Amino acid sequence: MVRIRLRRMGAKKKPFYRVVVASQRSPRDGRFIENIGTYDPLTNPPTIAIQGDRATHWMMQGAQPSDAVARLLKKIGVLNADGSVIAPAAETPEAVAA
Repeated sequence: MVRIRLRRMGAKKKPFYRVVVASQRSPRDGRFIENIGTYDPLTNPPTIAIQGDRATHWMMQGAQPSDAVARLLKKIGVLNADGSVIAPAAETPEAVAA
C-alpha cells in the first residue's frame, strides 16, 4: 500500500519534515516515490508547503495519508472535515485560453 507521510529531516531537536509518497513497508526516513511538500513546525505559525494537486493525484490513485498528513491536508484545503478528497475544479477552455 502507498502512503503519504512525513519524512523527518533537520538537526537534533530542530525537526523539519518533507511530505513524501512512499510504500508502507519503507522505513520512515528511507526510500520514497515522490516528494510533494514540506512542513516546518518550528516557525510561528508553522509553515506548510504541500503541492495540493499532487496530493490529490496520489489519493485518487489509492494512496492513504497518515494521520499527521491528513491534518495538514485539511488545513490547506485538500481534504474535507470528514476526510474525503476535494476534487480539483475542472478547467474550462475559456480559463485555459486567457
